[in-house]
Amino acid sequence: MTIEHDVPATMRDGVVLRADVYRPSAEGPWPVLLARLPYGKNQSLLAAVMDPVGKARRGFIVVVQDTRGRFASDGEWEPWTHETDDGYDTVRWAAALPGSNGSVGMYGPSYLGNTQWMAALAKPPELKAISPMVTWAEPDDGLFARGGAQELGITVPWSLMQGIDTLLRRHADDPMAQGQALMALVGDTDAVANSTYWELPAGRHPVFERHGIPELGFERSRREPEWSANCRVAGRQAEVDLPSLHSGGWYDIFCQGTLDNYTAMHAAGRTANLIMGPWSHTGTLGYLGDVNFGLAASTELLGFRGRFADVELRWLRQWLAPDDAESPQPELPPVLLFVMGINQWREEQEWPLARAVDTGLFLRAGNHLAFEAPDAGEGTDAFVYDPADPVPTTGGALLMSNEFPAGPFDQAEVEARPDVLAYTSDPLAEDLEVTGRVRAHLTAATDAPTTDWVVRLCDVDTQGVSRNIADGIVRAVATPGEFTEQVVDLWSTSYVFRAGHRIRVQVTSSNFPRWDRNLNTGDGLRSQAAHQEIAHDAARLSRIVLPVIPASAEGQA
Repeated sequence: MTIEHDVPATMRDGVVLRADVYRPSAEGPWPVLLARLPYGKNQSLLAAVMDPVGKARRGFIVVVQDTRGRFASDGEWEPWTHETDDGYDTVRWAAALPGSNGSVGMYGPSYLGNTQWMAALAKPPELKAISPMVTWAEPDDGLFARGGAQELGITVPWSLMQGIDTLLRRHADDPMAQGQALMALVGDTDAVANSTYWELPAGRHPVFERHGIPELGFERSRREPEWSANCRVAGRQAEVDLPSLHSGGWYDIFCQGTLDNYTAMHAAGRTANLIMGPWSHTGTLGYLGDVNFGLAASTELLGFRGRFADVELRWLRQWLAPDDAESPQPELPPVLLFVMGINQWREEQEWPLARAVDTGLFLRAGNHLAFEAPDAGEGTDAFVYDPADPVPTTGGALLMSNEFPAGPFDQAEVEARPDVLAYTSDPLAEDLEVTGRVRAHLTAATDAPTTDWVVRLCDVDTQGVSRNIADGIVRAVATPGEFTEQVVDLWSTSYVFRAGHRIRVQVTSSNFPRWDRNLNTGDGLRSQAAHQEIAHDAARLSRIVLPVIPASAEGQA
């Protein structure tokens, strides 16, 4: 194989983007794989994931391009803004490279997955398939925000890291100014857990203005809906008439986005496949948080189906080079799920599973959780939420600074806090599988004009260790003292609570710094403590609704 570095491609407005092109040494023609990224086309961790050398050795021309305004490419960096037009132009350019068979597929995770969607929505005729991994659908549901609260955990460190190349370019002619700017940026990045996350107002975070880097977050999305629309996939998937392979993780920050993208494509009658593993955004080795899901859970084995990279490559080849003589391989099922708890891969024909039965577990007096609703008054439980002392983020489906790893973790310290209510079921007599979307319905009151409600689903093992499975948040505008129903979306999971284990539901009002603190005042700067109440009597029910797979249906596909 050969590698050409910094190969130029001219966009419609004259801006030149540059790519490294990996090609087999034989004449071809070869199908083309394209990845477009803002992180630097030579970034070592992404190169390991994308493996352009290995793919070129398997008979593909692989194009890895720096997006506009990043690293080797010209132009101004403005996240999301140019990916539709630049994606279209780049696909057409890549299809015409010497040795190409004229068919292009796109692949890659996260932002690279979104560049695929944006190009696909522009409909370049040579684009034949996409394989987005761990990618959002609706930016205000996982990227910029969740339930109306800001995804502070990702927006601050991600923006700061992207600022490094911005400052290098801005001060390229002044080494002293460049060094000073970088030192200041790195200082704020290193201090993110202890100070930068805590700065106010979170909505227009001071750190972005301080360093002159693009402001990313929910507040900008609300002020400039046309800006955030540049990365929105939700509601537009049916416009993409291409095969798509969707891969995600139960503990990924874009878990629900991956599922929603697949569901929309399938509903539109498009060819689509879904793979969901026990993975985070960057962890796919089978060990995550406190839990070892087994080596077969990793992308290296994928339940003994082979390496994910090889499975993906075979899937792409069937659309880019259907007449290729490579030995036929078993086709992927429509849906391949890893069921946590029993730690098994399972093939399915659909998502969501039609056989799932929505089943309520009710919050009861005495911190009890039961399948039976209360038939008499059981009163309320109360706690005080102080924004100056929020509940610390401890695991979950997230992507944050390294101090806050994703995954399932022991919740003992969280549950010992006075501002966290924990409701626990009796030990289960038999295994109970929950596969699908989880929602909580709280009847709640506060004495503040606005506050947050956070709900977390946990598994308590036979040793009494409670670990998080799924969680969610909703930001509420309230009439002080009035009880209202608050619906909290915990997204989706696939998990078996084993016999002898107990189900636990946490209720609180913060998960910081993953989600920004609600100051309970509505003005973004002044804060006050809020007195919170959760009702659980016959007239004011509070419950979590689990999509339970009937025992007789488990294992059916």
